[in-house]
Amino acid sequence: MGARVEDRKKRRGLQGLAGNFRRDDSGATAVEYTLLIGLIFLAIVAAIRGYTNTTSDMYDEIDQALQDEITG
Repeated sequence: MGARVEDRKKRRGLQGLAGNFRRDDSGATAVEYTLLIGLIFLAIVAAIRGYTNTTSDMYDEIDQALQDEITG
């Protein structure tokens, strides 16, 4: 009988902790800023990749034009 009472107390304690955790929003701002920084980082990476691809294509065209002039 004593074990059942202890189990109920533990469950109530865990439910109380879970309820406190759900109501606690002190870390929400940090999480939001982290997500925002992550999205900004991904946008920067995408912009750099687009720039490098465009630049690479430009230099490939210049190389091909020079090769055509040399051989032609």
